[in-house]
Amino acid sequence: MKYRVASSSLNLRDFPSTNDNSTILAKIPFRHTVKLIEKTASDWWKVKLLNTEKEGFVFSKDIEPVDESTDEISDLEVPNFEPGLKGSLDNKEETYKPIGNPSIPFRDLTSAESKRASIAKIIDTLDVSKSFRYQKDEADTYCNIYTFDFCFFAKVYIPRLRWTDKAIEELKKGNEVPVIFEDTVRPFYSNYIYDWFEKSANAFGWKKIDNVDELQEKVNANGGVGIICAKRFILNKSGHVVVVVPETETEKAYRVDGKVIYPLQSQAGMNNYNYFSEIRKDWWNNKDPEKGYSSAIFYYHD
Repeated sequence: MKYRVASSSLNLRDFPSTNDNSTILAKIPFRHTVKLIEKTASDWWKVKLLNTEKEGFVFSKDIEPVDESTDEISDLEVPNFEPGLKGSLDNKEETYKPIGNPSIPFRDLTSAESKRASIAKIIDTLDVSKSFRYQKDEADTYCNIYTFDFCFFAKVYIPRLRWTDKAIEELKKGNEVPVIFEDTVRPFYSNYIYDWFEKSANAFGWKKIDNVDELQEKVNANGGVGIICAKRFILNKSGHVVVVVPETETEKAYRVDGKVIYPLQSQAGMNNYNYFSEIRKDWWNNKDPEKGYSSAIFYYHD
């Protein structure tokens, strides 16, 4: 039987954590799936991380059963992945995986204060304004990769990969499919991310927000994660996606009469900014048919 991670992140261990010598084999993100191998008498069950060779023990209260008759689409659209050992802030290798660098902090979910403080540490450590991983080149810009990395370390899910058609056919037959870039999975670009938010994001804990003032208020108050995603008029041109982040003592949103007009954001793109607000104004409202966006959406996650 398949189970799905119900917590923000789940440790896969070689032994139950009650064993002094147990070690973490992998951190499984929210909504990723595992196959039950053995339901032991204790709270620690033996599972296999689907589409990988990894087996280990997880805390049973942090997983929930998958109803494959109703959850097939959302289950299939989440390829399991593990942090890459080749990718780093200094190169562009394995950008379809999270960075496997233990020095990059995760968001501390203990309190609103710890969430806000740890988000600032994530931004400082990823350092999008300088890190080579996110710098534009002749081929592309990297807003989707930076947003994916940020969200991974903030312990919220957005897609980076989606199954190819041939992989989906195998999954529908009940077969496990290995994650092979550009073979069984392909990238999620920002125009597709827009569609994913509209179709599937609610199932992953995201809530649609009406305006940027409300979005900034929620991010500030709760230490949550905000997203602005815009779709191009010309669909074969890249859309854009940024994160909206809590204000700090030195970094602020731009307000008029006390209302946020341009929220505090962090992005990769044609220009990379650890923080920005007024400098790009309401970029998502650009209606130029060649360079602008047909629509934009705002989402929030605790």
